[in-house]
Amino acid sequence: MERGLFDLTGKVAIVTGASSGLGEGFARTLVGAGATVVAGARRLDRLEVLAKELDGTTPGEGRLVPVGCDVTSAADRAHLVDVATAVTGRVDVLVNNAGMPGVPDAEQETVAGFAALLDLNLAAGFHLAAAIARTVRDDGSLSIVNVSSVIGLVSTAPIGGASYAASKAGIIGLSRELAGQWGRRGIRVNAIVPGWFDTEMTDGLFTNEKSAGWVRRNTMLGRGGETGEVDGALLFLASPASSYVTGQALVVDGGWTAR
Repeated sequence: MERGLFDLTGKVAIVTGASSGLGEGFARTLVGAGATVVAGARRLDRLEVLAKELDGTTPGEGRLVPVGCDVTSAADRAHLVDVATAVTGRVDVLVNNAGMPGVPDAEQETVAGFAALLDLNLAAGFHLAAAIARTVRDDGSLSIVNVSSVIGLVSTAPIGGASYAASKAGIIGLSRELAGQWGRRGIRVNAIVPGWFDTEMTDGLFTNEKSAGWVRRNTMLGRGGETGEVDGALLFLASPASSYVTGQALVVDGGWTAR
């Protein structure tokens, strides 16, 4: 019974930004739980390598379908949805993970740069979620998981940046609003709020002793997050285990924001 709570056999999931970092881990986790994962990213070559690896090591447990995709493109988003719905006629899980870092110094932000970051980190995920929501039947269901950051909850100056903080705070507010609008249709919307993990997005943070020490000193567990430590939260929100959870921001930060 407990295993069934986290079983995604026969489900179809979309994961954006799946070519590296947390997104790659999310794709691996959902495939391991039995889902067919339509993985979208601009770096198609990396997705194809991941697909070969997963299809070779997890026979019968699910598979990964790589799709080259720039989520800021309406045409690419439509293609991603078409590929996913072609599998079983529906999408069961959407993980909005695609994003990029911003300029740390607010005075160095440009009008164009600020707008481009919000377009990728916030607006594109909304438009993709709305497109998939339109495919949900009256008796259907959908779990949307939007990936935010502790930078959307608290200031982490001098690391972070104004546009990035705005986008990640916006994701939390957007998740609550969509949960309210779509809940009675069987659509759950939640956000994951990761702390400091060693990914491409935080390149150099953990290799520099000064910044690594800053993370250790200010995190209750005394370290940054390790590979896979946010994947359990994703699986919880994506699966039947969280069937009565919506409109929430699940923080996975080793106690950073609880100081």
